[in-house]
Amino acid sequence: MKKIIKYVLYDIVRNKIVVAYTLFLLLLSVGLFNLGSSPEKGLLSLLNLVLLTVPLISIVFATTHFYNSYEFMELLVSQPIKRSKIFMSEYLGVTLSLSAALVIGMGIPVMLFAPGATGLYLVLTGVFITFIFVALAFLASVLTRDKAKGIGIALLLWFYFALIYDGIVLFILYSFADYPLEYATLTMTALNPVDLGRIMVLLNLDVSALMGYTGALYKSIFGSMWGIVSAFGVMLLWVTIPLITSRNIFQKRDL
Repeated sequence: MKKIIKYVLYDIVRNKIVVAYTLFLLLLSVGLFNLGSSPEKGLLSLLNLVLLTVPLISIVFATTHFYNSYEFMELLVSQPIKRSKIFMSEYLGVTLSLSAALVIGMGIPVMLFAPGATGLYLVLTGVFITFIFVALAFLASVLTRDKAKGIGIALLLWFYFALIYDGIVLFILYSFADYPLEYATLTMTALNPVDLGRIMVLLNLDVSALMGYTGALYKSIFGSMWGIVSAFGVMLLWVTIPLITSRNIFQKRDL
């Protein structure tokens, strides 16, 4: 399994897309911190862009890589290697390379310009988002052998979590404004890893006061160490469920 992961990592680095991704994040991070009047504003701007671009790049790159690796996986399947090991090696190779790019490209500027818990949460959120959307990309890839359809499903997933979901939540909150929806809002937040990551970082930027009673509720739940662990536990579920589902489909399907 280690040899397969090393080969996948080597193949990805040789492709130079991850290198370009690292440079993009590095330039973006340094630029936003230099443009912002304070480290907090730089973190806030970086958060908004990261939660939009990192899921998109992760899901598109992972889906494309999966389809481009079909011949390699077919070769490995013909060998006495378990399919689960092949699948997990591909997944870990992609996630580790993209996570390393994020830690280098975004983590280093964050630690230089805004060291502290908030910056650490931002980097951890970015890593979790990477793992989650690569898992979703692999799920989309195993659902169909058609590359165009697979990329289309992946883009729809990104579009839903990054853009459409917030609109649905706002519509629900507006339609049922006369009812107490604080705990319902909390549940809806947990159903979207992008929103969950955003809330985690925003609470550490001390902007919960601007979010009214719901912000106070978020602060009371996610402000403690137990709340933080629970939030990252939910994000871990977002990694595990699509990953196990896609792995099971991969084990049963014909390549």
